[in-house]
Amino acid sequence: MKILIVKLSSLGDVVHAMPAVQDMVRALPKAQIDWVVERAFAPLVRRCKGINRVIPCELRRWRKAPLSQETRQSWRIFKAELQQERYDAVIDLQGLSKSALISWLAQLSTTGQRYGLANQTEGSSFEAPARWVAHQAITLPTHIHALMRSRDLCAQALHYAVPLNISFGLVAIAVKAPPATIHIANENNLKGLVAFVHGTSRADKQWPVAHWQVLAQRLNAAGYAVVLPHGSDVEEQMANQIAQNLPFAQVWPRLTLDTLADALAACTGVIGVDSGISHIAVALDLPHVQIYNFDTAWRTGPLAPGRSRQCSVFAQAAPSVDAVWQAWLKVLSTPPSGVA
Repeated sequence: MKILIVKLSSLGDVVHAMPAVQDMVRALPKAQIDWVVERAFAPLVRRCKGINRVIPCELRRWRKAPLSQETRQSWRIFKAELQQERYDAVIDLQGLSKSALISWLAQLSTTGQRYGLANQTEGSSFEAPARWVAHQAITLPTHIHALMRSRDLCAQALHYAVPLNISFGLVAIAVKAPPATIHIANENNLKGLVAFVHGTSRADKQWPVAHWQVLAQRLNAAGYAVVLPHGSDVEEQMANQIAQNLPFAQVWPRLTLDTLADALAACTGVIGVDSGISHIAVALDLPHVQIYNFDTAWRTGPLAPGRSRQCSVFAQAAPSVDAVWQAWLKVLSTPPSGVA
């Protein structure tokens, strides 16, 4: 059986779709599973167990200059790659017009079917063309976790039961951190590294810099170095601000997503806001505290059962340092789940 997953973006949504792939691998071990995703996230999807072929697209970039020669050429190459196979099932996990277009363009086998969402769920976007393109549009509960949204849709489309345990199948190929970070930890005989995921695309999801600094001081005092990844100039400035005057802190260079996954896997744990990188930490089954200024952890936060090494902390206007610290001590003492 040949299956095509269409889940283009964003980073957190892509990570949340990975358990659906692991469910399919378990239920249909002989299936060939391909995935269409935005090129920026392709290196991470290639790390997902069970994926046969990753088909990168660049719809975000193409929309900026739809009539340019470069766009037209890139589109032709993408379309040719997409249509190399004929699929028995094309599953649109995005539910948007752009993903519906790709689902429609994908070639089907003689008995192939297209599947998609029939309705919008809370906190997730939905556009009508996604329903029109699907041969079978599947209705899901409106109040559903983002991770279960993908799992349930795939299970109903392919007629298997969703397993109780959650596995992301995200592989860290080479567990290592940037050399300068390792030098800090080894030279000072520290217990390990704790990554601060402070950056987010939404300013109202950020945690105050002063809170990060106090938390970093506590971690330094407890024998941990703090490391700060970043994905933009603004995030790098914030990372430098947090690290200022800390004895054991290192701002990482900007890393590709696959290299970042490797670097995170070398850490003792991660503390971060609601962002795609935080969701990578969950997928790697690292001790992780996810910070929420809004009561939306039920939809995107760490999800049990079997994954109690990750938890969320919510308060308005923002959780206190003490609340995050206590949550950190709790996840740090929890053994691995064994279902990364």
